[in-house]
Amino acid sequence: MSLLAWIQGPVAKTEAAGQVNLGELIMHHLTDARELELPFFLGTVHLPQGWTLNLGPLGAVDLAPTKHVVLMLIAALLCVAVFIPPARAARRRDEGAAPRGLGGGMEAMVLYFRDEVVRANIGHGADAYVPYILTLFFFILFMNLLGLVPWGGSATGNLAVTAGLALCSFVLVEISGMRALGLRGYLHTIFYAPEGMAGIGKVLMLVLMTPVELMGKLTKPFALTVRLFANMTAGHTLIFALGGLVFVFANIFAAGGAAVVTAAMATGVMVLEVLVAFLQAFIFAMLTAVFVGLIRHAH
Repeated sequence: MSLLAWIQGPVAKTEAAGQVNLGELIMHHLTDARELELPFFLGTVHLPQGWTLNLGPLGAVDLAPTKHVVLMLIAALLCVAVFIPPARAARRRDEGAAPRGLGGGMEAMVLYFRDEVVRANIGHGADAYVPYILTLFFFILFMNLLGLVPWGGSATGNLAVTAGLALCSFVLVEISGMRALGLRGYLHTIFYAPEGMAGIGKVLMLVLMTPVELMGKLTKPFALTVRLFANMTAGHTLIFALGGLVFVFANIFAAGGAAVVTAAMATGVMVLEVLVAFLQAFIFAMLTAVFVGLIRHAH
């Protein structure tokens, strides 16, 4: 599917008196919505609204699905479609036989993550974390790639989504620390004073270091949230800005020449965005493994 076909759907909604609002075009792709745009002549699907849960004094929670929620569900289904067939084939395969096709590629990737990402950063007991970290990588990867599909969108360009993923990793990290260190050892990662100190010196270190250690815990999920959100949002903004130049410069230069130049530039950025999609998913999964390893070996 061409870049222009990807842009023409939102453009049809932003055209007014022969003009295209490039800012509205970009925000239309980046922001969440209550509707899904279907390819070609299939039109738009309006998602249901009014699904609210009343929590009394805490207010009401909106449970109605949005575009990004649907894209997350699609990414989850893609994870199932990618993992289940190779897993079934591995069960039926004779012991010692080499996997073939998709199963071979998936098994190589699983082994790489297990050995070079999870075991290398967590150490003893790392295999228990392999399923979560692998799922995290592929789930984020598919959400990133869906943003490069015509009429799609990137759910990882939503702060609520990246914050939710970071919160899951934060809970995993802290619970891992509690289990590995015990309650007293875990509290020592917050209320820190060097071994051997006593008296007023220890009190001063606790007063100084406790806020620092606590902020250190909170900055980890914050960094995961902002890094993924900022990279995906910036990439998609650049792609649509370059693609939108076709319509902005159409009245200045020959439309055909403007289309060729801007489409070539935007296509190059899209190729780079594919690499960024893989890289950001890998970084998020790897940092989760690093944080787990750090707290399990707090010394």
